[in-house]
Amino acid sequence: MNGQVKDSTSSANHQTDTNQPSSGTAQTSKKPSSGSPSPGRLIFCLLLTAALIVIDQITKVIAVDALASGKSIPLIKGVLEFSYVENHGAAFGILQNALPFFVVITLAAMAVIIYILTRLPADRRFMPMRVCLCFIAAGAVGNFIDRLLLSYVRDFIYFRLIDFPVFNVADIYITCATAILMLLALFYYKEDDDFNFLK
Repeated sequence: MNGQVKDSTSSANHQTDTNQPSSGTAQTSKKPSSGSPSPGRLIFCLLLTAALIVIDQITKVIAVDALASGKSIPLIKGVLEFSYVENHGAAFGILQNALPFFVVITLAAMAVIIYILTRLPADRRFMPMRVCLCFIAAGAVGNFIDRLLLSYVRDFIYFRLIDFPVFNVADIYITCATAILMLLALFYYKEDDDFNFLK
């Protein structure tokens, strides 16, 4: 009789143990799958950045051919026009002829961008951040090519209405992508662990 009671008790305990997952299994299933970036995504970033750089350089060549004589081409009279300027400094004409400074800044920026891109999780949720970083990299490299080969940057887009400093396509890449990236950081990537990949 006692043997039957012991057998039924041990059988019940065994069923209870098999129905409860081990703590290690439970913890593993709760972890989010972030993963490291796949080679395909890194190749995508490389191709996108290269294509954007080519577009920037082509627009600059066209601007030089069409506007180097000093003429302007109005798009919206009194508001927006194409007008060629050789910028030897940074935005708003500051830091004139400071090529070593621009070399250091560009290389540092590219190092940070490459570091982030190689650590971004493969999740589709991080695709907007990945694309923004590619645009910023393309803009930085596009203007860096000008400075390295010509010692100045070719600018040709002018907002006459507000007398805004003349800029180019690479500047648009950097400005728009940076603004979007800030909005993403404020309103989209709001979870505590969204930036764990940087640790």
